[in-house]
Amino acid sequence: MSEVSAAGRRFDQLVAIMATLRAPGGCPWDREQTFDSIKPYTLEETYEVLDAIDHRDWRGLSEELGDFLLQAVFYAQMASEEGHFRIDDSLTAICEKLIRRHPHVFGDGDARTSGEVKVRWDEIKKREKEERGESPQGLLDGIPRAMPALVEAQQISSKAAAAGFDWENTSQVVEKMREEIAELEQARAGSNAAEIEGELGDLLFTIVNLARFLKVDPEQALRRTNAKFRTRFAHVEAGLTGRGKQFQDSSIEEMEALWQEAKTLKRER
Repeated sequence: MSEVSAAGRRFDQLVAIMATLRAPGGCPWDREQTFDSIKPYTLEETYEVLDAIDHRDWRGLSEELGDFLLQAVFYAQMASEEGHFRIDDSLTAICEKLIRRHPHVFGDGDARTSGEVKVRWDEIKKREKEERGESPQGLLDGIPRAMPALVEAQQISSKAAAAGFDWENTSQVVEKMREEIAELEQARAGSNAAEIEGELGDLLFTIVNLARFLKVDPEQALRRTNAKFRTRFAHVEAGLTGRGKQFQDSSIEEMEALWQEAKTLKRER
């Protein structure tokens, strides 16, 4: 049996299992779920997939992708029960979309670079909306507001830059960042909570733009820094425990020394 055939059989099995869980006499928990109640699990599964990728945990990634697929099947099952659509409608839609938006692969189109592919993709997407009679939207209206703020900032700044609303070089973004830091300091001196929040938001947005100019994914950069902090903090905690101490009865100098030790150990590996 080919890999494609095996995957198809397993997917059919997953769809059937989900239908059984939601059917009368099925699982009480699964039967109680709604579109809204499942949303938090979808977000959780998404981050678990990303975490497995970050750790290059291929066995874990295999399992997490199964959980991720379950989310799509769960939503589709609930939609089918309400007469909206079925999972095969979703599969048909994505297959047709991929073929339609890759004319350089499945048709007589031409695109030799990833940049050309992106331009062509956006052109086809725009034409599809016009053919569906959708009202013209503002450039940023298509960006979901419910996504994490860091990701939203990435997409907003990229869309604006594509329209020509952008800095000319990285140095200008760095200068803007210094300007935002100065404005944050002024707001902090005034002790106005709303102004401090606003200026801090401006600074974070500018940093996202700096990441774009440096061709760094800020989400991944922050995730890696979070992981690094976890490791070093755990070293500090273990060091204090080894001395029979806890954080509350240790000096900042002791903790800093262990922190620097953790950094040294990382460099030596």
